[in-house]
Amino acid sequence: MPYASWTGTKRNLRALRLAGWRLLMSPDTMKASRRGPPRWADGSPAPYALDNGAWGAHQRGAPFDAAAFEDALGVLGTRADWIVAPDVVSGGLFSLSVTRAWLPRLSGFRLILIAVQDGMEPADVAALLGPRVGLFLGGSTGWKLSTLNLWGRLARDVGCHYHIGRVNTVNRIMRCKDAGADSFDGTSATRFAVNITRLDHARRQLNLYTEK
Repeated sequence: MPYASWTGTKRNLRALRLAGWRLLMSPDTMKASRRGPPRWADGSPAPYALDNGAWGAHQRGAPFDAAAFEDALGVLGTRADWIVAPDVVSGGLFSLSVTRAWLPRLSGFRLILIAVQDGMEPADVAALLGPRVGLFLGGSTGWKLSTLNLWGRLARDVGCHYHIGRVNTVNRIMRCKDAGADSFDGTSATRFAVNITRLDHARRQLNLYTEK
């Protein structure tokens, strides 16, 4: 299942909906979307998942905004397909300690994903995973690409959801399939409607190949 970061551009929203994609929200995009659940260009509700905002804060060189995440939980949490628990980008086991502290707060939601980061190993998170707690592959690009299949094997072993972040090319979509991912997200389809056809064609071709 593909997710694209929320956009206010109606042309792109129409293209995403037509292709069957879902939206990835965050505390930042919630503010931009007028502080409510996302909607398609025609005003109908759009399906979505909720990220915690740590990646955006990291890009800005700002600290994680826990209050903004709590606010987003209150507005978007109940209907979200899944929620990424707070983490620290490329933070290794320190990131996991932050995530662990948040898990009790998030236990009432549908599905929570633990973001695995550089330096973490399957044994560090395996005991936390299950039907309602899955994996979100984050971290630096090099580490992510080198460990895609490792985390996919863990997800299969424990029976949990496996999501891969920052997937913006056909090659990465193919690698997601090979790793056994259940979903992925990216910004390429959000920024340029022309990219949606190419990326979605790759996704659908892989689905047909898997079904055969």
